[in-house]
Amino acid sequence: MLTGPDANLKARIKSLRSHIKNENPLLVDVVDHFCELDKLAYKLGILTSKESYTTDISWWPLISVLGTFSAGKSTFINHYVQTDLQKTGNQAVDDRFTVICYSSDDKVRVLPGLALDADPRFPFYQISDEIEKVSAGEGSRIDTYLQLKTCPTDLIKGKIFIDSPGFDADAQRTSTLRITDHIINLSDLVLVLFDARHPEPGAMRDTLEHLVAGTVRRNDSNKVLFILNQIDTTAGEDNAEEVVAAWQRALASGGLVSGRFYATYNEDVAVHIEDKALRERYQRKRDADLGEIYQRISEVSVERVYRIIGSLENTANQIENNIVPRVREATSTWVKRVLLIDVLVLFPVFLAMLLYFIKHIGTGTAFDSFGKTGLISAIFLALLLLLVIHLFVRSFVAKWVAKSLPEKELSGSVRNGFLHNTRWWQPLARPFVVGWNKNAREKLIKIREAANRFVQTLNDEYTNPSGERKDM
Repeated sequence: MLTGPDANLKARIKSLRSHIKNENPLLVDVVDHFCELDKLAYKLGILTSKESYTTDISWWPLISVLGTFSAGKSTFINHYVQTDLQKTGNQAVDDRFTVICYSSDDKVRVLPGLALDADPRFPFYQISDEIEKVSAGEGSRIDTYLQLKTCPTDLIKGKIFIDSPGFDADAQRTSTLRITDHIINLSDLVLVLFDARHPEPGAMRDTLEHLVAGTVRRNDSNKVLFILNQIDTTAGEDNAEEVVAAWQRALASGGLVSGRFYATYNEDVAVHIEDKALRERYQRKRDADLGEIYQRISEVSVERVYRIIGSLENTANQIENNIVPRVREATSTWVKRVLLIDVLVLFPVFLAMLLYFIKHIGTGTAFDSFGKTGLISAIFLALLLLLVIHLFVRSFVAKWVAKSLPEKELSGSVRNGFLHNTRWWQPLARPFVVGWNKNAREKLIKIREAANRFVQTLNDEYTNPSGERKDM
């Protein structure tokens, strides 16, 4: 049974506590409660000693910019940081994820992907292991997927930006989408940009399905903003509104039927709109939408704290309402199949052995063949053989059932929990989930209550419904 994290993970959690202590002491208490969830998960077998719920979320405000190539992702970032930080162009100019963070150094520096993969403070810590699971041998080529870039502008202090390669331009598509899913899970704000110069969204259908269909199933889907960028190029259309409508219909077909859809462009690289009234209308629309987007970016630090606390409660709920029932169901299936095979295979063998010994003991020939001591040994070996066959059946059926179970989810591994529950010494007579008991339920109740207290503390800091002065 796993009792706790390994030495490397303990060091990482200790480093995390130290780093956020000065930034927000409340989050230190949240880390401690995530560690309490870890202890329960180790007993359930749904986390390994190298895993922790503290590593499944970003403790720093993370803003990711995703989308198709030439959608203006890099231009958008350059405009926000007011620096020519990222290369721009109509073709795919960068095939790697770029993590952008603040540096007091007045020079922009580009560091290899190893700087991210080996540093537990960043959201891509040991992402090479995830890439290796998708494509064998690719984990060692982490520099072809990631790079770290520093930027000396105060506008991104306390935030991390991620600029992604175009989905439709990357030859390493499977691994890219795996990293993208990882990014979306960790991000506090996700900006998905599409190119208004390609009015037919059908060519981007698989990208839409991946980004939209996956988003609408999330309980934090409000953190994803869809942006039709470079909308200035539609000014020459007879019906520019139809371009926007076409994209809205495409998003709706992917399941997105609510939420905001933004239309923007960068005036520094925009096409000139001759008609003054039309130009002013486009500018008003752009300014209003950019204003809302930038407002969301400015609020991401506050949203991040609420989101982390929400993740604490959600993880507790997922363990009780999703992981444990599925482990119990899989274990019940395992028990039924093992018993069925035992009845079909072992019982006839056992019955034949029993009848053989009864017959020969009754006639006395068994003693002639084995002797008294030899007979006892023969019976013992026969029972031992039946036990070995039974254990083999248990193991075989466990692997059979495990193949149908998901290997990893945000709240833990159902597969690992099931295998933890079907070890050779676990009884078949009363299938139950190992580690799940009254104490475990009470622990989850306390963690949920703590999450509510954390939210109330934040509300006291940022809201004041009564109108009373806080210094009274």
